[in-house]
Amino acid sequence: MGLNGGSQASHLGKEMVYAVGEFLAAVCDCARLEIRDMRLLSGGAVQENYALDIEVEGGADHGRHALVLRTDATSRVQTSLSRSEEFAVLKAVHAAGVNVPEPLWLCEDPSVIGRTFFVMRRVSGVAAGHKLVRDPGLETARESLLERLGRELARLHTIRPGVPGLDFLPECGYAPALNRVNLYRRYLDLLSSPQPALEWCLNWLERNQPENVDVVLCHSDFRTGNYMVDNGKLTGILDWEFAAWSDFHEDIGWFCARCWRFGRDDREAGGMGGREAFYRGYERSSGSSVDHNAVAYWEVMAAVRWAVIALQQAERHLSGEEESLELALTGRLVPEMEMDALMQIDSIAGRQSA
Repeated sequence: MGLNGGSQASHLGKEMVYAVGEFLAAVCDCARLEIRDMRLLSGGAVQENYALDIEVEGGADHGRHALVLRTDATSRVQTSLSRSEEFAVLKAVHAAGVNVPEPLWLCEDPSVIGRTFFVMRRVSGVAAGHKLVRDPGLETARESLLERLGRELARLHTIRPGVPGLDFLPECGYAPALNRVNLYRRYLDLLSSPQPALEWCLNWLERNQPENVDVVLCHSDFRTGNYMVDNGKLTGILDWEFAAWSDFHEDIGWFCARCWRFGRDDREAGGMGGREAFYRGYERSSGSSVDHNAVAYWEVMAAVRWAVIALQQAERHLSGEEESLELALTGRLVPEMEMDALMQIDSIAGRQSA
C-alpha cells in the first residue's frame, strides 16, 4: 500500500492525514492511495467537515474521488445524533432515492483520528443561506428549485417507523408535538434563568397540538443552508444529525419559519420564494395535502426550538464551559425568536376568529 499525504494537506497535521489515508486504503483494498488535498470546510458549527481529494490505484475504486469526511466538532447540540447514527440515516434515505451525498464508509475506531467519522461523496454547489436567498442568478430557477425540494421532502417522508437499521431513533407514538414540548420544557428547566415567554408559548403548543398525525422520518433541520445548489439545480440535501420520527408538517414548518428566511421575509418558503411551489412539489409527489394550520403550528414550534438552542449555546459560554463569541452572540437571538413565536400565535388566533 502506497500513501502520500499531499502538500496541501500538511496544515492539518501529518498524523491525521496519514491515519485517514490508511483507513481509506484499507476500505478501498487498493494498491496505492494518495490524499491529494484535505482541508477543513467552512460552516459546520455542530460537526466538522473535511474536503478530501484522493487518487486510488487498483481495486474497484480505481480513479480520483471528491469526498467529504464528517466528524464531531467541539460544540454539540444535545439532540444531535452520533456520527454512526447519522451514517445509518444517510444510508436509509439514500436507499429511498432522496438526493443526498452517497454514504461510503464509517469508521468507529477511535485510534484512527480519536473520533468516529464517516466518508461520503462530495456534491458541488453552494449551501450558504445568506448567499442563496440573494443570488440574482437564481431568480428564474427559484420556483423549480422549490418544487424539487418539495418532491425530495415527500420522498423522505415515505420512510416510516419499522424500517431496518433505524431502531436507535426514539419512538414518538402519535403525539410528536407533545414530545417536543416536553423535551424543550426539560431543557428550559436546566437553564440558570427563567424564560416566561417561552414557557407561555410551550403551554400554547401543548393546548393546540395537531390531531391525526402521520408519523414519518423527518430531517428536522430541512432548511435553506442545508442543501446544495449548483447552477440553479439541487445537488444534495445535507446535515442529517437531527433526523427523527415526527409529524411530516414539522419539516415543512421548519423550512418556512421566519428564522430561516435569511432576511427575505417576503419569500416565505426558505427565503427562496412563495410557499405555493414548495407545497405543490410536496403534494404532487406525496399524494397528501399540506395542512396549512398544522404548518403554522410547527412554525411556532420552530421559533421556540431555535430559541431554546440559542439559550443552550449561550449558557455554555456564560458558564465558562466554552468561551466563544459565536456562542455568546447566538444567545442574543432569543428575543427575536420569542417575538416570532408570539406573532405567529397572534396570527393563528386572528385567522381562527375571522
